[in-house]
Amino acid sequence: MTLAERLEDWSRGWRGPLLAAVVAMIAGLPGLLALPPLDRDESRFAQATVQMLESGDFVTIHFQNEPRFKKPVGIYWLQAAAVAAVSRVENRQIWAFRLPSLAGAMLAAAACAWGAATFLGARFATIAGAMLGTSFLLSTEAGIAATDGVLSGAVTLSMAALARLYCAAIEGRPGGARTKALFWIGMALAIIVKGPIGPMVVLATILALLVFDRKASWLRTIGWNWGLILLVAVVGPWAMAITVETDGAFWGSAIGGDLGPKLVSGDLGHGQPPGFYLATLSLLIFPFCLMLPGAAWRAWRDRREPWVRFTLCWLIPSWLIFEAVPTKLVHYPLPLYGALTWLMAGAMARPIPESVRRLGAALVAICAIAFVALGVGVTARFTTAVGVGLALGGLIAAGAGGAIFLWRGRAIRAVAMAGAGGLVAHAAILGWIAPDLAGLWLSSRAADALSAAGANPRGGVTPGPVAVAGYAEPSLVFLLGSDTELGDGVTAAAALRSGRPAIVESRQEAMFRAALGDPGKTVAPVVAVAGMDYSNNRSDILLIYRPGPAAEAAP
Repeated sequence: MTLAERLEDWSRGWRGPLLAAVVAMIAGLPGLLALPPLDRDESRFAQATVQMLESGDFVTIHFQNEPRFKKPVGIYWLQAAAVAAVSRVENRQIWAFRLPSLAGAMLAAAACAWGAATFLGARFATIAGAMLGTSFLLSTEAGIAATDGVLSGAVTLSMAALARLYCAAIEGRPGGARTKALFWIGMALAIIVKGPIGPMVVLATILALLVFDRKASWLRTIGWNWGLILLVAVVGPWAMAITVETDGAFWGSAIGGDLGPKLVSGDLGHGQPPGFYLATLSLLIFPFCLMLPGAAWRAWRDRREPWVRFTLCWLIPSWLIFEAVPTKLVHYPLPLYGALTWLMAGAMARPIPESVRRLGAALVAICAIAFVALGVGVTARFTTAVGVGLALGGLIAAGAGGAIFLWRGRAIRAVAMAGAGGLVAHAAILGWIAPDLAGLWLSSRAADALSAAGANPRGGVTPGPVAVAGYAEPSLVFLLGSDTELGDGVTAAAALRSGRPAIVESRQEAMFRAALGDPGKTVAPVVAVAGMDYSNNRSDILLIYRPGPAAEAAP
């Protein structure tokens, strides 16, 4: 039995989406398990979830004493449920907070395969889902405790269901109650997790289809009556509660303070020109960039086929919107990647012209070289990691193997080789190399050093909270406790005088010692932790002070 025949057999019925989900899980697990808490968004989400669990308030969202009114509550509920199920909030195990993101990536891969099965067949639909699940961007987001993995899963589910309903209506077939329910469930989840992004993608797709089809009769098949009731039932209670609880301040902050600035300028220094997402696409969807030329070829060649038309209407209008918005982060277009993998898998189902194959082979080889150069540069700067050889081998296999097989016209083997090599490389990078780059994990090392010195209040040895001067990364708050004091040298000196530990960034040391007065002449840190604060792109030295008799600084 050939590889294609085995894949066809494995992909029939529910097994195809399940296989795609399992592949996505394998791709996401290394980063989920191995990476320390990341700054800044991940640790803000995780810490806000911690405070929900500690306070029992599951309506309002806070980071320490400040309201966090930027995103709806869905991701915090999912993280809280995951932590309650498999861990304890006191343990601060970041992997537990990441489980919803992994589940979201698995849902995206499964939904991608399920949606495509109706027009691509089981084998190529499963390939589409597996490509989405193991693409570098989604498999990275699968291991980060933020909104984007879950959002990708929710939007892909809705769009897969909408595609099945659209194609069924075009062909005169009933869409099915289950498909309609999945469309509205995906929409409700997308809204409760990240507000308007999911509805924007759906609305842009529908409007584009109306323009090209000049008919709207198929829209009657998606279950508006009970679907809207389901959506309101999921989103409405919390929306009403947060409005009452904050006297409407949540909506003013979320829309005027978070969404609005992103629409008019490069918010928080994340501005990029139009075309940024297109320019970075090959790297973010690596190693499957080898099929991007094939996807473009299939899209143009068969643009009149209903499923291709739907896919282009899913992809192009929303992509243009993301490109037009000044604020850009690489994960914003992730809910559109399912459309790309549909076109890629569709190209594999037809003989691809030689010129298109050669362009794809060149593209994956160039991207592999770029990743190899980047990996060597990063590891040379920070440390020598044991996993470098494994990562480089995977990248070379993905680039060279994928390019050679595609050049020879064997697209399925090319994608299999590229996917296997990319999976190995990604696992080595996030599961082995990145955790070994000790200079990047200042917060984790400082928390560990504090515990090793017997000065971590969470261990019950010294009173808390810890005061931190000159270093305010959310990951340290997550690791040390919700009441961690973030301030300057004066704040740290007051903590030490009252018998509490302090962490002082070296730039604040003069202020700290001056505020201590005479004791400042003799007190010494028990340890100094040096590294890179990558959020601020600066080198920091964190000096850890333990209350009690002066101790000699560690070498």
